[in-house]
Amino acid sequence: MEYTPRLKKKYQEEIVNNLKGNYKSVMQVPRLVKICLNQGIGSAASDKKQIEAAQNEMSMITGQKAVLTKSTKDISNFKLRKGMPVGVRVTLRGDQMYEFLDRFVTSTLPRVRDFSGISPKGFDGRGNYTLGIKEQIAFPEISIDKINKITGMDITFVTNTDSDKGALSLLKELGMPFQKNDDFERQRKEQIEKAKKEKRREAEEQAKLEASDEENSDAVENTDEESGTTENVVTQENNATDTTESEVKENNQDLSEETDKSES
Repeated sequence: MEYTPRLKKKYQEEIVNNLKGNYKSVMQVPRLVKICLNQGIGSAASDKKQIEAAQNEMSMITGQKAVLTKSTKDISNFKLRKGMPVGVRVTLRGDQMYEFLDRFVTSTLPRVRDFSGISPKGFDGRGNYTLGIKEQIAFPEISIDKINKITGMDITFVTNTDSDKGALSLLKELGMPFQKNDDFERQRKEQIEKAKKEKRREAEEQAKLEASDEENSDAVENTDEESGTTENVVTQENNATDTTESEVKENNQDLSEETDKSES
């Protein structure tokens, strides 16, 4: 018996029946054509080990050999020459496409940090949907102990329809967890952003208080040093005054003695 991926079987038996009511013919029902994965290497374009690591990781994720993407022109500001590798890509079709989508929906997306559904705003107006993954460690095939750098990737789902609405309904039927309530999600993001700003403000105020305390302590130390210096100056002036008075007394005594001798 020939093996059929779960989502492919579901599309043929359930999804087509659910969506064909919106079209005149069954052949007009949208279907998934291919899934394209693309990862840019960025500053590691000159590092052969990083390029090989990215290629191996993409091959492990998709189960298909990743292809290097090369630059088409020279860019001196980026130290880039024509023909240098700048990323890796994979295009999945057929059974491998459905297998990857099944693993992506059931295993990868739940492992994404702070995941709350994917945004329905990633359509390009021609029935294709693109989303970004910030960390490749969300895929269970990647071991966090064996990677050298956290990288992301773009995943594009290409359908045979030109309607974003039809593509959205197809991807929902295939199990893609789109956000249901944009207003609630926006409020939640605003609350999170507000909490972050509040924490940042508190940290800045705490830093300012610590800085002012240090300045006050330095000022107190300087005041103590100045008062000590002033006391030393006053003491020296008093000593000088006492010395001057004693000299004046001695001179007066000498003068009185000389006067007595002259009279006698």
